[in-house]
Formats: sequence, C-alpha cells, structure tokens
Amino acid sequence: MDFKLIWSDGALADVDRLCAYIAKQNATAAYDVARGIFAHVKILSSFPLIGPTYPRGARGPLREIVFRNYRIFYDVDEEVRRVDILHVRHAAQDEPMF
Repeated sequence: MDFKLIWSDGALADVDRLCAYIAKQNATAAYDVARGIFAHVKILSSFPLIGPTYPRGARGPLREIVFRNYRIFYDVDEEVRRVDILHVRHAAQDEPMF
C-alpha cells in the first residue's frame, strides 16, 4: 500500500517561484523543471524513507531528496502512511526555516 503524497502550500509556492524565474529565460525549461520535480517526488509514495534525514526540522528530523539542482524537503508519517512535501529549494538558495 502506497503512502499518500501531500504538497504543502509552501512547497507549491516554491515550485511556482522557481519556475517563474526560469520562465523569464526559457518557458520550456521551466515546464520541464516543474514536470521533473513532480515526477521525481512520486517515488516517495512507494519509498518514503529513500531520502537521507535532514536534522534541522523543528519537529525533529525531516528528509530530503534531490532532483537536478533542487532539494525537496519532506516529512514522513509512517503511522498514517503519509508524506508531506514541505519545501523545494534550488541548491544555491538558503535552507528553509522549519
């Protein structure tokens, strides 16, 4: 049984900002990045613990996976079989505040 993926408003806004920035130069590239991020995250429904732990979460360790130059931060609730996508950051950006 797969885990349910839940995108936070913050994570969706992160993707929107990243793609708006890329689209200024290349709309096709922006679309490809967004599509790639969403496709890459789908692996978490079957393998939620695949990403290494990220120890800086206020509620305890979170996890992160990487797609190209983008870090995707998420939390796993094994009891209810849910993965919350919290933030998406370009590697050159500051780390998010949790």
